[in-house]
Amino acid sequence: MKKLKEGASRDELKSQGMAAVIDASFEVAPGEIFVVMGLSGSGKSTLIRTLNGIQPPTEGAVEIFGQDITAINPRQLRSIRREKISMVFQHFALLPHRTVGQNAAYALEVRGINRADREAKAEEALQLVGLGGYAGYYPHELSGGMRQRVGLARALAAETELMLMDEAFSALDPLIRKEMQDQLLELQQELGKTIVFITHDLNEAMRLGNRIAVMRDGRIVQNGTTEEILNDPANDYVAQFIQDVDRTRVLTARDVKEPPVALLGAEQGPRAAHRLMREHQTSALCVVDQAKRLQGVVYETDAAEGVATGKDTLEGLIRPMPTTAPQTVLAELLTAAAEHDAGVAVVDSDGRLEGVIPRVTLLSALADPSSGDFQTIPEEVQV
Repeated sequence: MKKLKEGASRDELKSQGMAAVIDASFEVAPGEIFVVMGLSGSGKSTLIRTLNGIQPPTEGAVEIFGQDITAINPRQLRSIRREKISMVFQHFALLPHRTVGQNAAYALEVRGINRADREAKAEEALQLVGLGGYAGYYPHELSGGMRQRVGLARALAAETELMLMDEAFSALDPLIRKEMQDQLLELQQELGKTIVFITHDLNEAMRLGNRIAVMRDGRIVQNGTTEEILNDPANDYVAQFIQDVDRTRVLTARDVKEPPVALLGAEQGPRAAHRLMREHQTSALCVVDQAKRLQGVVYETDAAEGVATGKDTLEGLIRPMPTTAPQTVLAELLTAAAEHDAGVAVVDSDGRLEGVIPRVTLLSALADPSSGDFQTIPEEVQV
């Protein structure tokens, strides 16, 4: 331990044993998907096993909701596992002799919940993951993706605050894996669970994680948001790790949006529009109402024509502007940005303007900051 604290690598100390996780310090916020990723042997699976007490740390503490689980007795640890932590495994870990419904209700059974209540909660969880009506089937009668959904339903039925997911989707084929990722994100929007997700797939980590911890040889070498890791890798290892990431399918509108240089009120006229455009040296302005809901865009040529013809209002001058939600990935914005000079507006669920994405900003986001090279735009969105 002393040598590790002094900076020795685990390879230098392998004759004394394997240091699987070394000084891995982090916090996970309530309602966050915290992803731990790294290559095989980086220590990520050992790390997640320390979070539910399966693997006690040699030194240090693991606090779950403020309680140090390394300093409690086995009975207390079992209670925390039953009440506060659920786990989704890579290879499903379903009981083959039990039905889908019984598997989904298993954690509740262990907790002592009566049969009627646990069956109702299990069915509710199966409905959430798209397996309503499958409670009477057995695991061998389901596809791999469906069995993984049963594992997820079991974790949801337990109604714990914390979910640990250890390579939960890595055994699935790519299409089903994407479906499971989509479903997890949809469920997270609805339920707001606190999730620690382990993966070796960088694209999966970037897609799911609010924050990502990158591990190498037992140590966390960078901990940050998707944008921070893509745009500011901590070292050459992380930079090499992310060089093949498809940035168009990882970065979202929220990551690259900018505040508009100026806004035009819907009640204003072409003279005000023309003056604002000159002052801010822009060729277009977003038009919003008093609640900041986007009404469209006014271009400089239209404003100048309105001034020349003596118009007092923006009626007939406001043109449609493409909009997107903050969570939309950039790959879905390229066509709209190419077809509209003003770029794309980012709006919330009520249509209020959150920011804009000019063409140049979108193109800049596609560049690898370490090399300055632009990624190839996918064929399906080339214009």
